[in-house]
Amino acid sequence: MSNITSFFDKNYKTPSWLNNKISRRHLLKSAAGASMIAAMPAVAFTEAHQAKLNAALKTDPWLTIDAVLFHLLPEKGHGPSAKDIQAVQYLYNLVHLQPTAQDEVEFVYKGVGWLNGFTNKQLGKNFVELSDTDKGKMLRAISRSRAGENWINMLISNLYEAMLSPPIYGGNPNGVGWQWLKHKPGFPLPKEGDRYYELPQRSRVKSSAQKVTVSDDAYAYQQNKKGLRKA
Repeated sequence: MSNITSFFDKNYKTPSWLNNKISRRHLLKSAAGASMIAAMPAVAFTEAHQAKLNAALKTDPWLTIDAVLFHLLPEKGHGPSAKDIQAVQYLYNLVHLQPTAQDEVEFVYKGVGWLNGFTNKQLGKNFVELSDTDKGKMLRAISRSRAGENWINMLISNLYEAMLSPPIYGGNPNGVGWQWLKHKPGFPLPKEGDRYYELPQRSRVKSSAQKVTVSDDAYAYQQNKKGLRKA
């Protein structure tokens, strides 16, 4: 990934972790159904996490990520938008709090640089400065490349996850996604301290992947020497 310079780099190959993530998206799409449930309490973020996110949203990469997510799922009047389901909060949780592999985090961030590089080359502006029409044109243009298509698909997967995951993971406040899809989640729902990445070490299974800790500077990565452990 470090040798790839743009969405249109011919050396790019779809990584296995992304194939798995996109496959999960199809499972999430088929999960909607059952009856509407009562609103769940919004317990997504602590105030400290929300304050950090609010600050991060003022600059890239999160400024652009938020704009792309909202363009992919805008306010149309027939369902919740990316902002309604707190998609960027969910992704921020995925990057900063969960044991997400470095390759996935790196792809999220590098895609922002590639997108802004492309829009500047084509239109002389960063993505967030474009009109809705031009944003759509630029996203369709990068989707014609394998890396661009994968980057957009990855963000769409996160939109589905944000819409269907328990609010404790950052998205789906008050169960708004469940209510719209008339989806009934499983019970019991996790509470803070019981999320899968917070479970006691004895309940986890070793994995060959490596855990990544991302600092407040979104482009700084620090490899954790311990192996990633999943619930």
